[in-house]
Amino acid sequence: MASRRSVLGGALGVSSLVVLPGTAAASRGGGGFADPFTLGVASGDPLPDSVVLWTRLAPDPLDPGSMPSRAVPVGWQLAHDESFRRVAAAGTAWARPELGHSVHVEPRGLDPDRWYFFRFRAGGHLSPVGRTRTAPAPWAARPLRMAATSCQSYTDGYYTAYRHLAEEDVDLVAFLGDWIYEDPDSWFTRGVVRPHGDFEPMTLEEYRHRHATYRLDPDLQLASARFPFLPTWDDHEVVNNWAGMLEPPGRPNPTPDFAARRAAAFQAYYEHLPLRRAQIPAGPDALMYRGLRWGRTADLFLLDTRQYRDDQACGDFNKPVCDEWDDPDRSMLGPAQERWLLNKLATSTATWKAIPQQVPMGQWELDNDPAVRRRSMDTWDGYPAARQRILEFIAERDIDNVAVLSGDVHWHMAHDLTLNMEDPDAAPVAADFVCTSITSGRDGGDSPSGTLASNPHLRYSLNRRGYLRCDIDRETWLTSYRVVPYVTTPGAPLETRARLALEAGRPGLQQA
Repeated sequence: MASRRSVLGGALGVSSLVVLPGTAAASRGGGGFADPFTLGVASGDPLPDSVVLWTRLAPDPLDPGSMPSRAVPVGWQLAHDESFRRVAAAGTAWARPELGHSVHVEPRGLDPDRWYFFRFRAGGHLSPVGRTRTAPAPWAARPLRMAATSCQSYTDGYYTAYRHLAEEDVDLVAFLGDWIYEDPDSWFTRGVVRPHGDFEPMTLEEYRHRHATYRLDPDLQLASARFPFLPTWDDHEVVNNWAGMLEPPGRPNPTPDFAARRAAAFQAYYEHLPLRRAQIPAGPDALMYRGLRWGRTADLFLLDTRQYRDDQACGDFNKPVCDEWDDPDRSMLGPAQERWLLNKLATSTATWKAIPQQVPMGQWELDNDPAVRRRSMDTWDGYPAARQRILEFIAERDIDNVAVLSGDVHWHMAHDLTLNMEDPDAAPVAADFVCTSITSGRDGGDSPSGTLASNPHLRYSLNRRGYLRCDIDRETWLTSYRVVPYVTTPGAPLETRARLALEAGRPGLQQA
């Protein structure tokens, strides 16, 4: 297993053992730039025979002129050992200016269920060493230990939770959205813990600047170098509460051309995340929903609840329900993605059907009087007919062991999902594990939601920062709610505040 020091510091001491492809040519031509690996390395979307390897060349990530305006050869290696004496795959990729000199390598022909080490070289400079793994073979009964994270506002605090996550023995990290935040520093009325720039990004260069600021964080770099990530976006990667081609009305800085802004945000996102070629944006469009299989244990169906949704009902945000709220034609996923999800659920042969996605699917009545019916119009609570179609499909097809992973609301929660979430006696058909934020919302507190009595199927609630750790085998899904007591100063300890479990073939959350 790689030590933290080697993952952060690279393999400079063993670089002479193996010559990286492209190194000689780069050395002869002269790099012409300082160390370009300031943003670290990452990997993602593991398959049984492949994984994405990522880096971005940026000697000064906040200066768009720190790299030459030409394509640069980048050697890469994937090895069985941390010393790179047993190289499994190697090659040369090109870091091109039109993609921010980012590199996305997809080596093929790898062994399933295997940990690997990887690194890059460009212009005579060697990157830190990353560690990644492939998924097990489709027939393997291999357990999965998966973490889930979301909502990492740089201005709200330190990424201490990622420092602790890097010490966990997990196979995969599902990131559920809000990788960056678009608000200028001056909009935070309580001030900022760490400034990320007093501007609202609109252009590609501005989104690159914001992403680079986040990627410079050492704790995020450490976790990114330790495990493969399975990322998706939510709203703040573009603008708060965007829906399809719309942004909420009344914003302080209305977007002159939202399609152009969405295209810039999508491209900068791709440039800074370990995504496959299939996820390269085409202007303001990108295919982000996709599947990943973990042997016979779990199928993961990653959703995009932003790009295809209808506009939020009732004027958006937290509102009492209105006439359009339960319109049966309103969609959260769009017709094509909804059909894709239902087909995947119906045909999956894995024990667990996991749905990592952005916003809570469980009902959260926001008033202590359930008769008020005040809901978040931005979550699945604002799209009740779309949610009901999915849950009724699960019930009618008798699809067992469905678990949703959600983010967005900066609370740890757990919901039983039923066909009538206002009926306390309704039987669960699935579960929703809601992951709190890494930092967003600052320190939070220990008090659970005051609306627990109004939400009969809300099984757990806590307003702290942290992440989920899910231990999944063919009998049990166990979710540990990992938290830190503060993020506004560094160095917080980690603790587990709750464990909730699902038993295969038995719907309904249980305390563990």
